[in-house]
Amino acid sequence: MRAAASRFRLFGACRPSPVQLLVPGLMVVALVLVGNPSTWVTLTLAGLAMGMMIFIMASGLTLVFGLMDVLNFGHGAFISLGAFVGVTVMAALSPWMASPSLAANLGAIGLGALVAMAVAGGFGYLFERTIIRPVYGDHLKQILITMGGLIVVEQVIYVLWGPDAIPIPRPDSLKGAFAFGDVVLEKYRILAVCLGLVIFAAMSLTLRRTKIGLLIRAGVENSEMVETLGYRIGALFIAVFVVGSALAGLGGVMWGLYQEVITAPMGMTVMILIFIVVIIGGLGSVEGCFLGALLVGLMNNYTAYLAPKVALGSSILLMVAVLMWRPEGLLPPAKGR
Repeated sequence: MRAAASRFRLFGACRPSPVQLLVPGLMVVALVLVGNPSTWVTLTLAGLAMGMMIFIMASGLTLVFGLMDVLNFGHGAFISLGAFVGVTVMAALSPWMASPSLAANLGAIGLGALVAMAVAGGFGYLFERTIIRPVYGDHLKQILITMGGLIVVEQVIYVLWGPDAIPIPRPDSLKGAFAFGDVVLEKYRILAVCLGLVIFAAMSLTLRRTKIGLLIRAGVENSEMVETLGYRIGALFIAVFVVGSALAGLGGVMWGLYQEVITAPMGMTVMILIFIVVIIGGLGSVEGCFLGALLVGLMNNYTAYLAPKVALGSSILLMVAVLMWRPEGLLPPAKGR
């Protein structure tokens, strides 16, 4: 368990490692290339916001793989479903969304997000019991059957909400930006960064300071040993899967508001970025996922400004560079299975 716990430390070392210096190093290089500090601050905030939303969606997936050894290509289904459920709730609370009050706006978004998380988590439970449970231990079958589940969910969304994209106008209190001289900080992106940091802090504290977190870390290290000690690792597997699905639903709502439009295939589309982040961070590592999400978000925004033609492939190039340096990802968890 001690070995597993050490793998979950990102900021615990007295001297920063090269991995921990990647994000600040990327920021410094971008500052030199961009030249204008005001533009750099704006791009950096946009990149951090994008990275935080990707982390929210990807964190559950990487934890599920680390604990359950499941390649869930259907994770995007929870993102799309959460987005559509959340938008439906927010539409029902349109007076709150249209109110000039920030509290009312956040209340509507918060309720929409909570319902989306509940529905996505419940669907995740059914998904694990009916689709994933029969294919434990077989990665090829997991990829095929979960991808099929994603396609089915997309078609169900078409039936329930129609084939057209649904616009999501942000409430007035979250539109626009704060301007400090030439520096522009968009309100919604500030909210996204704060929410992402809160979720990362909550997950880190849970993993490090609680008994459940200890069992999760130990389960990643050696699940058979945890079962031998008398703990129901199977029930823990299901709980982690449900939480990961709920986080995907929350991420779907946040991503929809970020893009200001939702579509049925949005989950499949964003899964490309999610898997890049998970691979960069190291399969099963929450801290690695957080670091990878920040790198991808920042890289996308910097390259979109400096070299727009390269922006679409920047995340893949980043993944290739990281894997050439560290084939198992930046912070891979210990495996004792």
